[in-house]
Amino acid sequence: MTVRRVNVVILVLLVIAFLIILHRNLLNLNDFLKQESSADTVPGMVLPFETDFLLDHKVIRTGDEIPVVITAPEERLGAAVTAMNSIYRNSKANVVFNIVTLNESVVHLRTWLSKTDMKHRVIIFDPKILTGKISNDPQKVEAVKPLNFARFFLPVFLPDTEKVIYLDDDVIVQGDIRELFDTSIKVGHAAAFSEDCDSASFKGIARGAGNQNSYIGFLDFKKEAIKKLGMRANTCSFNPGVFVANLTEWKQQNITSQLEFWMERNAKEDLYSKTLADSITTPPMLIVFYKHHSNIDPMWHVRHLGVTGAGNRYSPQFVKAAKLLHWNGHYKPWGRASAFSDIWDKWFIPDPTGKFHPIRRLAVEK
Repeated sequence: MTVRRVNVVILVLLVIAFLIILHRNLLNLNDFLKQESSADTVPGMVLPFETDFLLDHKVIRTGDEIPVVITAPEERLGAAVTAMNSIYRNSKANVVFNIVTLNESVVHLRTWLSKTDMKHRVIIFDPKILTGKISNDPQKVEAVKPLNFARFFLPVFLPDTEKVIYLDDDVIVQGDIRELFDTSIKVGHAAAFSEDCDSASFKGIARGAGNQNSYIGFLDFKKEAIKKLGMRANTCSFNPGVFVANLTEWKQQNITSQLEFWMERNAKEDLYSKTLADSITTPPMLIVFYKHHSNIDPMWHVRHLGVTGAGNRYSPQFVKAAKLLHWNGHYKPWGRASAFSDIWDKWFIPDPTGKFHPIRRLAVEK
């Protein structure tokens, strides 16, 4: 009888101990979940989906990382996030976004990206790196838009990366970004671009839209420094808003130093064409990459959507077939007068702070 009572007591004690351990584990799990949900956004960290829209599009990312660099000025954060979302939702690739912005925009950007699961890291651009290389005139574009020059410093941002995609923020990607990343870059070339006259249809569109499509539209061939280079003025230009770079070759050829040299030279001698408009980063790249670059598929850079009459020059079928759309020009897809803005709207993620709003025409009541 005594032995039986002892066994019963031992059994009761074991049950109590089990319940205590189970209770503690549940408490620890609850604390862990609370810590996870309250954690601050960390650059480069894959965060959980927080909107129904994104929950419907979750995919498993595999394979080697595909680094994409994009700039994000404060007034255009919505553009950058929308471009990134179009890339991410149209590919299962393991894309990592390297977002170059100014210090003033970091908090806003991280808040916005916390509503997505896009893998990213934020890079703070210091405009002081441009001292002596651009005009100090506050009326000039280069003085008020320093992030335009971020593309010149890719190896500084990604010192251990071999290959990278650079994109302007006014783009939408409709194809699988892996295809663009797999663009073949010839031996000895540091980058691949899409030329402005790489096909008859593109040439006709560029000329009809009044855009420069040759070197003479970007550089002043009357200047002695340009003459000495021996470049042909009618050489087909390229748009540096979309390109794939081999950063190993870029560093070996000191591309950044070469670009800085021509920036400084222009600041002193005014070497760029007077009809340049906002294409302030194109001239030095045309010089440095003159007849020394590879080409990307033209369908991976369908541009001039931001110029007057773009809606009449491109058919809806052609726009739908394009792998990448670029609204270079005055009219942006988040503005009121842009062509094909409905495509951009499809990928827009609302700003959780309420600061950024696309401008749209109000429907007229009949």
